[in-house]
Amino acid sequence: MDEVDRNRLEEFRQLRQEVRHSEEYLIVGIDIAKDRHHAFLGTATGKTLLRRLVFSNDHEGFRKLLDQAEALRAQHGLKKVVYGMEPTANYHKPLGEYLITLGRTVVLVSGVTVKRNRESLDGRWDKHDTKDAANVADLISQGKCLYYEYPSAELRGLRGLLSLKRRLKKQEHGYKVRIRNHLIAQYFPEMDRDYERLGTVGLSIVRWCFPASQITELDVEPFIQRVTSRRIRVETRRRLEEVWEKAGASIGCEGVPGMEHEAKVMVEGLRQIREVIKETEDKIQQLCEQFPEYPYVLTIPGFGPDVSAKVLGAIGDPNRFQNGKQVLKMGGLDLSADRSGKDSDKAIPEISKRGKADLRYALYQAALIASVKNRDFMIYYTNKLRGREREKGIHVKMRVKLAAKLLVIAWTLMKKKEKFNPAYLNAE
Repeated sequence: MDEVDRNRLEEFRQLRQEVRHSEEYLIVGIDIAKDRHHAFLGTATGKTLLRRLVFSNDHEGFRKLLDQAEALRAQHGLKKVVYGMEPTANYHKPLGEYLITLGRTVVLVSGVTVKRNRESLDGRWDKHDTKDAANVADLISQGKCLYYEYPSAELRGLRGLLSLKRRLKKQEHGYKVRIRNHLIAQYFPEMDRDYERLGTVGLSIVRWCFPASQITELDVEPFIQRVTSRRIRVETRRRLEEVWEKAGASIGCEGVPGMEHEAKVMVEGLRQIREVIKETEDKIQQLCEQFPEYPYVLTIPGFGPDVSAKVLGAIGDPNRFQNGKQVLKMGGLDLSADRSGKDSDKAIPEISKRGKADLRYALYQAALIASVKNRDFMIYYTNKLRGREREKGIHVKMRVKLAAKLLVIAWTLMKKKEKFNPAYLNAE
């Protein structure tokens, strides 16, 4: 963390401590939109200075906001100005970056908190831009705001590529489901059990030999030559011969006009998506190697390039967290329970799931692999299970707990720039 970021973080922590009932702050609450933003300007003591300011999402509009804020600050003798906004898609980022580069204090408010606090303003349930801007300002005046992280260009690039990869994976899954549950299930259902084992050859069958009636028009050797472009293993040849035999007795539907085009589009689309995913993964790997913390995260058992990249992108600068509890909250792995009423003592804590679902899934997979492949993790996992083996769902619970520990260990290694040591498993 450089000096500028360190100062911003200290200013934010000081703001949260002193803003409530302070007479020094001008609070600017901004409701973010795509084309025009709405701002509310007031004091931390609840005084309204300007109820509604609409400004465009361009340089002229940003200058309008700054000039108005500076004028009100000077007129009312206020010393500090803090700008706050709710993160809405990516629309807030240009304004946030613009204000930060000019040295202004910028904070975020949680969308969940905004929704819950809206009714408390006037006891009504309606929603509009002017009220939302006042809602944001009200939360900031209570100190209920979040640090506006402004990471390095490399980290922003890594997060962008991780988001792109996540979307590409969804598209890949869509193509796979369409091929298997629509084309194969309709025109050659007997091939379904062999499809995954055939791999790329299975895709070639769908591309060049669908429906099953086309396979029966060929002898076995021409069929194999048509769906393969190089020498194949004996096991693959045996499976292709079985597919050829099943085609002769298939109950699949007859082909319809346009089916061959659909098969072509689905198969070629899936192949293209996989090529793009591979290129994206290579670019992610190149970016990760620019971070000095990356080699240390890779030393954790169960952490491969994919998990390490997701953890690195989620944590970012490890120094922005004061303790492990904050890291767990970021990942949604912190424990929470509804402890009210007569049954409060019986409440069973569960993870909040408020953070990044993709990160939690990756950490769970890492915990699963480490608890099976690594001796130190196997011993730790077994000790946690001892005496609770028959408890329902205990294996999943313990692996989630291990995933949470892995996240804290990764944060510790990034902060200290140390390689993994099994002693971290027993640290509390």
